[in-house]
Amino acid sequence: MGGLSVNNMKDSKINWIGYMPKDWEITKIKYIAELNGRIGWQGLTSSEYIDEGPFLITGTDFKDGGINWDTCVHITKARWEEAKKIQINNGDLLITKDGTVGKVAIVDNLRGLASLNSGVLKIELDKGFSNKYLYYVLQSQVFWNWFNYTSSGNSTILHLYEKDFNNFIFCLPNEKEQMKIAGFLDSEVGKINDLIRKTEKQIEILEEYKKSLIAETVTKGLDKTAVYKDTGIDWIGEIPENWEVKRARYVVNFKTGGTPPEKRGIVDEGEIPWITAPDMDQGFDLIEANNYITPSAVNENKYSLFPAGSILFVCIASVGKLGITHTDSYSNQQITALMPVNIESRFLLYYMSFASGKIIKDASSNVVPIVNTSYLKNLSIILPSKKEQNEISGYLDDKLKHIDAVISFKRKQNKKIKDIKDSLIYEYVTGKKRVGG
Repeated sequence: MGGLSVNNMKDSKINWIGYMPKDWEITKIKYIAELNGRIGWQGLTSSEYIDEGPFLITGTDFKDGGINWDTCVHITKARWEEAKKIQINNGDLLITKDGTVGKVAIVDNLRGLASLNSGVLKIELDKGFSNKYLYYVLQSQVFWNWFNYTSSGNSTILHLYEKDFNNFIFCLPNEKEQMKIAGFLDSEVGKINDLIRKTEKQIEILEEYKKSLIAETVTKGLDKTAVYKDTGIDWIGEIPENWEVKRARYVVNFKTGGTPPEKRGIVDEGEIPWITAPDMDQGFDLIEANNYITPSAVNENKYSLFPAGSILFVCIASVGKLGITHTDSYSNQQITALMPVNIESRFLLYYMSFASGKIIKDASSNVVPIVNTSYLKNLSIILPSKKEQNEISGYLDDKLKHIDAVISFKRKQNKKIKDIKDSLIYEYVTGKKRVGG
């Protein structure tokens, strides 16, 4: 394997490709393939889904470059028959055009008849072209650089339009070399993916350990000689006999955030963090925010800020995300602040992390997961003594700092591995490196 000398390369004059082998050509999807999708669902609605029958593939069923048949819904055979262009066979190349745009899969181990929902396209290649080669092109920065260039200035709702995708430009070797590249990348990318999966599994185990450590500590305490009593609450179980259980409304004040009209006063930098659900991805400690709210917007809308030490809990859609503030802050209406009155802030943080499993389960009964303030006010909260709360918080702060450091290292490790994979794919599908060259 190796690169080519500059004498064997030519300028593609395409920004996202750069130099390519002289014996390769530039092409577009429309010149080598036909795109087929479900036209406006053809009236198909989710109410027609059934327990058995032909599979209906959606974007959520894409997994590891194939289709997870266990998650597919089903439709009637009549519905399958009416859309012949999207009747699926093994080896078909698919791409998502809605939701998480650009996921790619090659159909394998087909369990029966199958069709597509409106968010998925079937790419039917002409003879002489390799599905697997195009599969790797579509996973490469060639595709994403083109997509980002094409989508710039468009709606914030990303969509892969067929008319645009037909004009996706990429470079193409002859069929024999397409097959060689696909085979080489199958082997090399397969090894890299195994490493990624191994690391992701390690991260998953550590995250589960974190949850179990928090649950055990906030419900049982640190005294291993403690005598326990049954709370009568199935999701809490037994607690030390000298601890109390109270409704949250007796120890916490609640306030839900808001968004200024037309987002006036929301800025990129400032003094007052305006927290939204994505800010919770930084971890429990809400040190930074993607947006800030100006003091004038606070005064104009008569907002009462959440004081430092408030626990912010996402109550709509991404239910269960949470964190603790370190300065006076505010949030959008998706988030409710739990402001401690007769409970220590960091103990409340860890307790709400433990309780989030119960809350998420209860919220999932709605079409859009949602938790109202009345529910939170009636949530059962365990109350050790203030001294024990501080001891528990300190213990968990220390333990989780070390666990989070390992998780952070492994995530950075995975990021580097994924970057290597992306670079490898890009170099071979643009001919900067060639199999046997």
